[in-house]
Amino acid sequence: MNRSHTIAGLRDRPDIAVLVIGGGINGISVFRELALQGVDVVLAEKGDYCSGASAALSRMVHGGLRYLENGEFKLVRESLLERDRLLRNAPHYVAPLPTTVPIFDIFSGLANGAVRFVGLTRRPSRRGALVIKTGLAMYDLFTAARRLMPTHRFRGRAETLKTWPAINPAIRNSATYYDAWVSRPERLGLEMLLDATASGANAFAMNYAQVSSTGDGLAITDTLTGEQLQVRPQLVINATGGWIDLTNKAIGAAAQRMMGGTKGSHLIVDNNELFDALGGHMVYYENEDGRICILFPYLGKVLIGSTDIRVDDPDLVRCEEDEQRYILQSLAFVFPSIRVAENQIVFRFAGVRPLPASEDSFTGRIPRDHFCEFVEPAGHLPATLCMIGGKWTTFRSFGALAADMALKRLGLERSMGTQDMAIGGGRDFPADAQAWCASFAAEHGLPVERAHTLLQRYGTSARAFVSRQAGEQMLPQSDYSASEIGHIIEREQVECLADLFLRRTTIAISGGLSFDLINAVLDTLAAHKGWSASEAAAERSTFLALLADRHGIDLQTHQRSALCA
Repeated sequence: MNRSHTIAGLRDRPDIAVLVIGGGINGISVFRELALQGVDVVLAEKGDYCSGASAALSRMVHGGLRYLENGEFKLVRESLLERDRLLRNAPHYVAPLPTTVPIFDIFSGLANGAVRFVGLTRRPSRRGALVIKTGLAMYDLFTAARRLMPTHRFRGRAETLKTWPAINPAIRNSATYYDAWVSRPERLGLEMLLDATASGANAFAMNYAQVSSTGDGLAITDTLTGEQLQVRPQLVINATGGWIDLTNKAIGAAAQRMMGGTKGSHLIVDNNELFDALGGHMVYYENEDGRICILFPYLGKVLIGSTDIRVDDPDLVRCEEDEQRYILQSLAFVFPSIRVAENQIVFRFAGVRPLPASEDSFTGRIPRDHFCEFVEPAGHLPATLCMIGGKWTTFRSFGALAADMALKRLGLERSMGTQDMAIGGGRDFPADAQAWCASFAAEHGLPVERAHTLLQRYGTSARAFVSRQAGEQMLPQSDYSASEIGHIIEREQVECLADLFLRRTTIAISGGLSFDLINAVLDTLAAHKGWSASEAAAERSTFLALLADRHGIDLQTHQRSALCA
């Protein structure tokens, strides 16, 4: 993952087997699959790794309960299988999540659901107890052969109100089942990259690298320096999600419109009353318009989402004020007595779901499945394999599908699978976390609580993030240490403050930013990059502007509110 080494390698060896464009979770997945087979593969990402849709997911790892009414049974089976694999292969980041569905009717949705299932209507409707019971029974059936979590259970009104006193008193029943959640999706993607590049000298990955056509070939432009590197791949894999059509145009791959993405926006809320009301569960509920919404405890805060709005330009998406109002209005429906103040919204984010092109008037009906299509070569350009659709949970199987198609095209054979391959710090993950943390703490002279924190952040890779020289020096107003941040900057292709605060760590999304912390980290980053004082000041201004524009964070206002409180 050394940038200068990657650039030097491309200068010396422009002829490569596969160029993967797109460093989101699907691009990383196919890159890892090919690297593990010994294929000469390069990944180029125009921004930072997992900075687009792969940073804007709902943090759920799930089968897709609502996809059953669309008849997407294959997708649900595959998603549940991949969910269970992630529980085993990435236990440091993926964990079971009890999920409760509040139910306000018994028979609602039966007739409408039936005609919607056969495609006679697109209109959403509220789902009653019988519809939900049927879906959950199928969920349990699909996982019966490898039961990792409890089956679903129903509660009556009295038991539901006793368990969740703040829930809407109009409730009739509730149903609880288990899915999973991912605490640090961007780090999981990064660990897959690290695993792939460590697997051999044939795999290179580069962020801030724009791919374009030169007329008679392709070039990767290092957008940090402007250097252009000619490359001659035998095959291109377009894994840019909502940007697929734009990427095909940029590289000269003639193709019909493939993508029709929708925007999903989310809020992170710091409200103790709401956090306590959830009781450790995700609440998976319908807004009054029939749109599915979620809220669940996330890193000490509450995640609430989401919207589903068609977008034309994936580069401009952000959570708008009307979406924020919609999300909070949906919360008022399920927990009517709880109010979220403006200053309790510590972070907001939005991303584009990479859905296939569709003219369906109801976005919830657009298929969530994935597939690949070849765009045959034009002129001097290689063929392009486009990865279309998909959801975060199924990234491994989607990557394997694309890799198998690429291997066949190149006349190569697969030598290993990734179904049971642990990811990064998920390797040798302890069955007894308490014992592991006690031993780790004693070995490094740390409090046991600190060892638990490091295990959650990095899994069994935690040792690399602890200073062995002078003990741990904690950063101001933070539970991150200087050695952690230093290791991340040196080893993980951090090029700006946003890479570190938004993706390599969960500092921003969990509401942990402060001017003192930003300044301390900027000093370390600037020293590593050799930035002048003016360059460092410009980077600080750029980051603060990004926080305000894309994530609704005005640190001046937040810190004034904290002082008043």
